[in-house]
Amino acid sequence: MSDHYWLTESQLERIRPYFPRSHGRPRVDDRLVISVIIHVIRNGLRWRDAPEVYGSHKTLYNRFVRWSRMGILDRIFSGLVSGRTEPDTVMIDATHLKAHRTACSLAKKGLFPAVLAEPKAA
Repeated sequence: MSDHYWLTESQLERIRPYFPRSHGRPRVDDRLVISVIIHVIRNGLRWRDAPEVYGSHKTLYNRFVRWSRMGILDRIFSGLVSGRTEPDTVMIDATHLKAHRTACSLAKKGLFPAVLAEPKAA
């Protein structure tokens, strides 16, 4: 049994309306790109550690970055959750959140006035 993740055709059809139109050269298969994005994030891999069956890690990383900046991934996620009243599962993963030891002083310097305006918890 393969450890690789592949979207089914029905899953791909559900998110296909959110993909941008292709301009110029034909791009790498969208199913492959979405599958590797899920695989890399789900397994906590670096892009260069993605299995070779998905293709060049540089191409896949560039597509991920471009789609993130264009808001494509946000629209896909928003579209998937719209129309549902309550999620079946809620997951929070903070393993990739890092803060410099001086990050707490940013609020004191006035960079986040909304944070300072909130009452402090007892």
